[in-house]
Amino acid sequence: MIDIFYFYHMPVAVLGLGKSGLATCKALMESEAEVWAWDDNEDSRQRAREEGIPLVDLYTCNWKELTTLVLSPGIPLHHPEPHPVVNLAKAADVEIVCDIELLARAQRDASYIGITGTNGKSTTTALIGHIMQLSGREADIGGNLGPAALTLDPMEEGGSYVLEMSSYQLDLTVSITWDIAVLLNISADHLDRHGGMDGYVAAKRQIFHRQTDPKSAIIGIDDKYCEAIYEDLADVGDQVVVPISGEKRIHGGVYVVNGVLVDDMDGQEVPVTDLKEIPSLQGRHNWQNAAAAYAACRRAGVEGRVIMACLQSYPGLVHRQEPVEVVDGVAFVNDSKATNGAAAAKALACYDDIYWIAGGRPKDGGIDGLGDYFPRIRQAFLVGEAALGFGQVLDGKVPFTISGTVDKAVEQAFEQAKKDKAAKPVVLLSPACASWDQFKSFEDRGDLFKETVEALPGEHLDPMEAADAFRAGPGNPDGETA
Repeated sequence: MIDIFYFYHMPVAVLGLGKSGLATCKALMESEAEVWAWDDNEDSRQRAREEGIPLVDLYTCNWKELTTLVLSPGIPLHHPEPHPVVNLAKAADVEIVCDIELLARAQRDASYIGITGTNGKSTTTALIGHIMQLSGREADIGGNLGPAALTLDPMEEGGSYVLEMSSYQLDLTVSITWDIAVLLNISADHLDRHGGMDGYVAAKRQIFHRQTDPKSAIIGIDDKYCEAIYEDLADVGDQVVVPISGEKRIHGGVYVVNGVLVDDMDGQEVPVTDLKEIPSLQGRHNWQNAAAAYAACRRAGVEGRVIMACLQSYPGLVHRQEPVEVVDGVAFVNDSKATNGAAAAKALACYDDIYWIAGGRPKDGGIDGLGDYFPRIRQAFLVGEAALGFGQVLDGKVPFTISGTVDKAVEQAFEQAKKDKAAKPVVLLSPACASWDQFKSFEDRGDLFKETVEALPGEHLDPMEAADAFRAGPGNPDGETA
């Protein structure tokens, strides 16, 4: 737990009592601050009461006694309109921050590596943390991924916090100047919270605020928004700017062509490793993540050959295109986190002989935009509320079975894959749906998938023993030369 020493005996308001809000309250209480906690949800307030956290109605309190409101990033700060308590704080000239700002003020000797972007933040954050820790660096991972920021360990000088940062968190973190800031990509998302695309791009760009050499900006150039930011920063030249790409050659940066990661940060174009050989980093989207992690860790002082070795052992994130096992030659991949069609598309692009487990509680758009990937699917096994609707979309295009449940779908897909004797059969759970019709969460859904796979009869190999089974096939567009 982080000591928030600078609020000793001072009142601090906390709005939003989810995971980070509760952790903030506990850290403040341990630091002997006076906590004024509130949540609009009565269940959340009751949970706080049970944990001994003092509640104060922030709608009626005396704001003149406060200097700081710690706001949950999920609560609107600006758009579509500020939360009423935010307006009360602004009217009283009270600063509004999030828990990561408190961490930064308390741990000034640490280094900070921040990762943002519309997609790939979690994988890249976990990958950077994996490399830093495995290479012997003191590093802790948190932010929008994993533990709440104020539950992390204190850092001595030389230690690093590797923090996934959402656009909401960047809006509420004002004092960090990131030693290494990573912006992966930008596409339309959360526009209602930022007043449109310009506001969203501006929020992401904040991660580079106040950087000067030798601080580093690692920027993906595979979309027009990030490419424009890269060109602006490179022209000004305040900080070290390193471009990265998952699909094209880029001078002075780190890029991937035909799956091969190339380091040109020193103008040498050194091939580092073939990412197609790493089961947890399949697909062009993961190639961009790997390029960003490599560039960030090199700027943090890790040698390229050490990074290469660490990449080889990266296990991947749980429930995000997670290689599970190979059973009798059939590979199983858990992508339960793919709760919409766009997310499922990333996994479908990675394999050629797919036995696709899809369905759950459908979202807008369903799988209507996935037609380009249908030729890769040998057969679909449909589950949950979306099964019949998905079947109508697939009818006449992809053979399908209404399996009903995930465990039954695993067993049916396994038998069909063995029967078909495809070159590289992959049973892929990438549901393109929410999980709430049959599960508490996507994690529960993925756990059942893995448990069912582990119980299948046959010869079981772990992903590293059978890496070739997870490798993209020759027909995969992510295997083409970019």
